[in-house]
Amino acid sequence: MEQHGMTVSYGENGAPHFVEKESPRYPEAQNACLSLLPPTPAPVQVSPEELAAARKGSACMREHGVSWYPDPDPVTGEAGQKEGGTSEQWQSLKRDRLDAFRTCLPRPS
Repeated sequence: MEQHGMTVSYGENGAPHFVEKESPRYPEAQNACLSLLPPTPAPVQVSPEELAAARKGSACMREHGVSWYPDPDPVTGEAGQKEGGTSEQWQSLKRDRLDAFRTCLPRPS
């Protein structure tokens, strides 16, 4: 990307950040470098037990007033924006519905 005129900075985790994403040169630089990216790994299939727990968590969220909360992806077990909900709903979820989030989707200890 730097060879194509892009400014690159690196975060604390070492991941690159492209400062000039709005530049008209960015799409051309990105296309020139796509073949250098590593392949995207296949999603990890969750166990039937993990998928059942994820479905139960989604149902619980809906029971606690988050009517738009989607069912999890049947392969990964993850419920995210691609499965449903608007970006605004997802952004406000932990802020406005923290009680439901903590009850239905507890973090593993």
